[in-house]
Amino acid sequence: MAALLHLQSSATAAAAPSFLLLRRRGGGVTAPAGSSRRRRACFRVEAKIREIFMPALSSTMTEGKIVSWTASEGDRLAKGDPVVVVESDKADMDVETFHDGFLAAVLVPAGESAPVGSAIALLAESEDEIPAAQKLAKDLNVDLNSITGSGPGGRIVAKDVEAAAAAPKKAAPVAAARPDVPLGSTVPFTTMQGAVSKNMVESLAVPTFRVGYTFTTDALDALYKKIKPKGVTMSALLAKATAMALVQHPVINSSCRDGKSFTYNSSINIAVAVAIDGGLITPVLPDADKLDIYSLSRKWKELVDKARAKQLQPHEYNSGTFTISNLGMFGVDRFDAILPPGTGAIMAVGSSQPTLVGTKDGSIGIKNQMQVNVTADHRVIYGADLAAFLQTLSKIIEDPKDLTF
Repeated sequence: MAALLHLQSSATAAAAPSFLLLRRRGGGVTAPAGSSRRRRACFRVEAKIREIFMPALSSTMTEGKIVSWTASEGDRLAKGDPVVVVESDKADMDVETFHDGFLAAVLVPAGESAPVGSAIALLAESEDEIPAAQKLAKDLNVDLNSITGSGPGGRIVAKDVEAAAAAPKKAAPVAAARPDVPLGSTVPFTTMQGAVSKNMVESLAVPTFRVGYTFTTDALDALYKKIKPKGVTMSALLAKATAMALVQHPVINSSCRDGKSFTYNSSINIAVAVAIDGGLITPVLPDADKLDIYSLSRKWKELVDKARAKQLQPHEYNSGTFTISNLGMFGVDRFDAILPPGTGAIMAVGSSQPTLVGTKDGSIGIKNQMQVNVTADHRVIYGADLAAFLQTLSKIIEDPKDLTF
């Protein structure tokens, strides 16, 4: 479901000083103290104009980047129409309007960012409310922000635009050709990288510890080989096995957010880390303990496809209660993962590799083994808790018949 644009009517302007009046004032208007809204020129009309604000598309989003405008200035809009595509910290989302009207002005062009809650466009209730000068300005390629209106109340009229179009133009500086990015250059974070950085810094405030465990995966590998042609993925198998173990160890599925209490989460939602272009995201398999392996695999494929297209909705990546990070597919045999804020534990999964092992009867054989390391919040989870959880998970993985029920 696309997000809805937040709009503020001119009727509330008196109560909200940040409302953009559509009358040009000398030098533009400065945002109120403490506001991160950029300095913009504004105009006044005698009719109802609404500001379209940058919406908060996730709980961690502080600003959004305009990917593209799907409507143009002057376009008629109906409630529910997509207006703009916004890049949040995790995904690109179509944003809809919940008012009928006309897109009167775009304040933040594609490619630029704006803080959550700041105005990105103006919506007029009727076509009559869009000054005729606006369309003329578009035809003549004149920036309304550069014009002083001569009409009543400082309104811009057609002759103002025509005069501006006829005035000599200052030569625009010629932009230098952009070279390939050289080594040693400094590159700003993308929106997603900024969100990941913020979360990782927050994680440093949580006292964590790590416990490792080795699983024998011969039976799991055999099961995977058997049901893979039916569309089952190893990620879904690991998520299902983990969810089944968490049912027996609810403290591992708990979370501490305020440092004073913790919550036994009522659902087991397994988040699985996925590398995508420009960052990392954790699509969530909700109620993973309740779904059969085939439904879970179909859901996982759907989530991965949406993640790579940057179309995940916030609840599809920020509702995890336990996280799995699997680098085994890249041949990594073991690693540690950083605990995501607001969760109790994350499990780092290495590759399954043939290993020479000794048996209880003293013989030597080769078995496929996989190492995992679990990072946990030590305020809530203790070493004995993790050990018991990993023992249960080991039994499920080494005898996986229940995974297909």
